[in-house]
Parts: sequence; C-alpha cells; structure tokens
Amino acid sequence: MSKPKVCIYIPIDSSGESHRRIEEAGCEVILGKTSWRAGIDRDALLELSRGAHALLGATIKRMPIEGTFLKQLPELRIISKYTIGVEDVDLNAASEQGVLVTHSPTEANWGGVAEGTIAFMLALLKRVRERDRHVKQGGWRDSALMGTYLGKRQDGYPGLTVGIVGFGRCGSRVAELLAPWNLRVLACDPYVEDEKFERYGVRRATLASLLEESDVVTLHVTLTEETHNLISSMELRLMKSTAILINTCRGAVVDIEALCDALDGEELAAAAVDVLSEEPPPTNARILSLGDKVILCPHMVSANTPGALLPAIPWATDATLAALRGEVPEHVYNMDAIPRWLDRFGDKPLI
Repeated sequence: MSKPKVCIYIPIDSSGESHRRIEEAGCEVILGKTSWRAGIDRDALLELSRGAHALLGATIKRMPIEGTFLKQLPELRIISKYTIGVEDVDLNAASEQGVLVTHSPTEANWGGVAEGTIAFMLALLKRVRERDRHVKQGGWRDSALMGTYLGKRQDGYPGLTVGIVGFGRCGSRVAELLAPWNLRVLACDPYVEDEKFERYGVRRATLASLLEESDVVTLHVTLTEETHNLISSMELRLMKSTAILINTCRGAVVDIEALCDALDGEELAAAAVDVLSEEPPPTNARILSLGDKVILCPHMVSANTPGALLPAIPWATDATLAALRGEVPEHVYNMDAIPRWLDRFGDKPLI
C-alpha cells in the first residue's frame, strides 16, 4: 500500500521539524517551493497536489481552491491552514465534496491583531506621526497638533465611544484591552451570544447604531459573502465626520473607493488600514495619496515576535494527522462537511 500523500503547498516551517513528524507518521511529504508572499498559481498547485490526501499551507493570494479544482483531487480529506482566514477556499464546494477545512486561530495571531488595533487607535487619536514629523522639522508645541482624549475622566468627561464590528477572538480582546480606559464600548455580532457581551462589559448594538454612535469603529470580521463590502458608501455616511475607521481584518470588507471618497470629502476624520483588497496596492492607488488621513500597514498587524504563523505549525500538523487517522480534527471551519466526511473517511484510517 502506498503512503498517504501530504502536500505542503506553501511551507512556513523552516526547521522542517513538522515535515519530519508527518513523514515519521508514515506519509509522503511534498513541499512547494514558494512563499505565501509570492503565492502559487492554480496550475502549479494542481500539479504539485495530484493524488494528495491532505493539503497544508498558508494563504493562497492569487486564486481560490474551488469546486473544479477539488474534483481533481478525489482522495483529498483535508485542507489544513496555518492561517486564521480561509477565504482562499470555496467552503461550499469543500463541504459538498466532504473535505474538511481547518484553520489555526492561535493567540499569537489574533492577539497581535488586537494589540495592533490599539496602536492604530492611539496613533490616530494622539497624532503621533504628525508630532514626530513636526519636531524633526524643527517645530515645537503647536495647537494644531492637539490629540483627542480617549478615556473617561473623573471631571465628567465621558470618554469616546468605540464600536467593535465582529466580537470573536480579536474583537473581544480589543474590548479587554480597552477596559482600563473605562469608556463606552459597543459591539455588533449577530453570531455571538448575549452572555459574552455582558462578560466583557460591552453593549450589543446593530451595525447602523454602532456606526452612528461611535467615535472609533474597528473591524474584526471574517471575509464571507455576507461581509464583502460590509462598509461601503451607505455605512460610511452613517458615521460621524469626526470618527476614525480601523480595518485589521480583510481588505474586501471595506469598499476602498468609498473610504477614499469619505476621507477626501472630510466625511470621515481618518482611517488605519492593515489590509487592502489588492495587495500590494498599485503605485497609483488612491489610498496612497491621502497623507495623514490614513495610516497604512503592509498586512502585518499580526506579525510580531514571538508569534506570526509559527505557533500555528503544530495545530495545522495535528489537524492533518488526525484526518489521516480517520478522526475529525479540532478547528474545523466548515462544520457542515463533517457528516459527509465521516461517511467517506471516518472508518478508513491511512496511518
């Protein structure tokens, strides 16, 4: 009997330890020769993964794994992602074929996003970049560089209102980090139970009321059909002209042209953007020309030492090996695939 084939199409384990672990379990390991930054095209991925029982890797930037692709891998049991996001996989197609898609929501990753969100918030409110540049150019105190006070004060100042869209791991950690400021926090997430809002001292709100009432709006949703262009012209018009918007989730959640319009027209004070719908942006991208109205980051808010994707390596490896043993692994994203997967593979261990 031939060994089960595990295709690590975008490797991130430079030590090779996890590759050896998979081989020691009795598998053949096929390694791609690209990085997540460079990406991999469809034809190269298909050729690399023919006959694979498991696909393992980071985000595919240039094309999704979709139905016609999956049909050419009839033995495939699992797509195990080192990342939190799974938007590069057609989940409906995977579920129809009975292929599990797992992800790696490690704290090093989502916790880094939450910390980066607070950094963006303070940089915008406290005018950190502008003050730094002013002093380096020979200036000193200037009333034009006044910051905005964030937290509640004993003299009666109520503090700002922060709105968190998406109250999963990232969103709730942001609320936790904001707690010492004793300010008003709203959150919107129809998929989270009331008890969690109460536990974090956060008021549940609709998206519309959150946008209308918040001085800072920060986005922490996964990218789905439902959240694509979640924030567009209509939503931006609901926000205060003095408000700031922070996007550290996925670029396509925000209509970037609508955001540029709002910033250009002073319908919104500022924005911080870690993610864009086109990455990297073209050199003539409008968002690059907005100066201090926007902070831009190269999709690295979760990239912190120690951390980034490295803590996900054992999680993704464990998921792969479990699926090859005929066991449902942890962190399955497309839960609706499990019944069909069990019918196909539940009683058929390969290792």
